[in-house]
Amino acid sequence: MSVNGRDPAAPQEVILTEKSSDFNAWRFCVAPMMEWTDRHCRSLHRLLSRRARLYTEMVAAGAVLHGPRARLIGFDPAERPLAVQLGGSEPEELAAAARACADFGYDEINLNVGCPSKRVKKGAFGACLMRAPDLVAEGVAAMKAAVALPVTVKCRIGVDEQDPEEALFGFAGRVVAAGADALIVHARKAWLDGLSPKDNRHIPPLDYDIVRRLKLAHPDVPVVVNGGLTTIEATRERLKEVDGVMVGRAAYQDPALLLAVDPELFGEPASFADAFGAVEAYVPYLEARLAEGVPLAAMTRHMLGLYNGRPGARAFRRHLATQAQRRGAGVEVLREALAFVGAPDEAQAAE
Repeated sequence: MSVNGRDPAAPQEVILTEKSSDFNAWRFCVAPMMEWTDRHCRSLHRLLSRRARLYTEMVAAGAVLHGPRARLIGFDPAERPLAVQLGGSEPEELAAAARACADFGYDEINLNVGCPSKRVKKGAFGACLMRAPDLVAEGVAAMKAAVALPVTVKCRIGVDEQDPEEALFGFAGRVVAAGADALIVHARKAWLDGLSPKDNRHIPPLDYDIVRRLKLAHPDVPVVVNGGLTTIEATRERLKEVDGVMVGRAAYQDPALLLAVDPELFGEPASFADAFGAVEAYVPYLEARLAEGVPLAAMTRHMLGLYNGRPGARAFRRHLATQAQRRGAGVEVLREALAFVGAPDEAQAAE
């Protein structure tokens, strides 16, 4: 199979054309992660990086239409640029949900065609839709007709017995023709029969090269690669071949990684010199949510990995994980935990 007259199997560095601002929008993304990337997590991540594109947890289109909408898709404008990830397969329902999300002020509507859990398989959305590219294309077209926002698709390279070469390229061709504004590809197959969702995150082998070749096939569409990326150095390597990277567990388990995103990948100053500055800036958010009745642990759980590798990190995690659970716990618990990792005293922090 040739791509634009070239052999896609031949090793080569993709020569990317000068990117428009739209392409740069996806240069570094934090993956949507169920039970992790809630609004409290995203508020912390935004303090660590101004430029990272953030994503919500996946929310079913039906839930957006019939559930507690403000609780499910409400967010603080400070989190932007922010995409909402929808799960679903019924075009009219997706279009209506996309309109509702657009009304809330999101910057992007993303369709989940990558989640391998049994729950989404039963609901006819997620990775099983890799077998239904025409239906996905209908959904994309319906959302594009409903909203003026970018509509993107996050998918796998195939599922179960599918041949990735045929599955991915055929799927991508259909959704791009339907108007998809960007493709985000988790560079692994999903085994819906035989592997748990957890195992599907790491057991199927990564195939970055097929995503590189997908970019060659679609030079005018942003292509973002996801899967197995844990360092800024690794993201730089992938950015030689595609337009963007999406980092998942590494960004959550080691959120200080995000401090390097703006200077290393965008050539802009970091938001803060270190994690301590970001934490101080997060305190007003914590106080405001505490006043609304949000438990401290619901917010500080996203900070547990912030000082990984630093002396005292284990004590920081232990104190925060245990003491934030107490009834009435406030920001003093966070300050006590910071003492274990050598936080600057208040006088230094004020300078």
